[in-house]
Amino acid sequence: MNTAILISGSGSNMVALVEAMQSGLAQATPKLVLSNKSDAGGLAKAQAMGVPTQVLDHRGYQSRGAFETALHDLLTDHAIDLICLAGFMRILGAEFVGKWQGRMLNVHPSILPALRGLETHARALDEGWVHHGCTVHEVTPELDEGPIVGQGIVPVHPDDDPQTLARRVLAMEHRLYPQALARFVSGDRTILRLVDDSITAG
Repeated sequence: MNTAILISGSGSNMVALVEAMQSGLAQATPKLVLSNKSDAGGLAKAQAMGVPTQVLDHRGYQSRGAFETALHDLLTDHAIDLICLAGFMRILGAEFVGKWQGRMLNVHPSILPALRGLETHARALDEGWVHHGCTVHEVTPELDEGPIVGQGIVPVHPDDDPQTLARRVLAMEHRLYPQALARFVSGDRTILRLVDDSITAG
């Protein structure tokens, strides 16, 4: 599958996905890394890995619909089969998602269906969760509700703050997303489960 990875920032999950594709773990081709921000750090990382990049700045469009039409056309021009959202800080509208449903993945920093939306690490601490984690899921028009492809679970430590917990979850995302992508493109729809070694050792 020709795959486009959409980013807005440093692109750490993007790097993990590209490595999985270039190593053969995931039978897909990293065809394009696209950002809505020209200063996204992940663009230089993608270029260093030999992946074509492009910037499509949403601020240059009068509406979300106009931006998403341009995004759809660009992806179509690049013969993209699959989209991986990896820190893409734009909520995509129902019309765009409908065109790509079944061909678009996202990683969310919680064990869905718990903690949909934002500020998941702070909310997990506020609610006293002992385990936290991340989910790779198909994107549907309903926020964070698409079919689950894989989930990773990490411990919550008594001295955690949102930043320390976020780092632990991000490390799990780097493990989970490539393996979930590999499973998805192979046609395997059983849910992948990863558990932090410290939990299994306990």
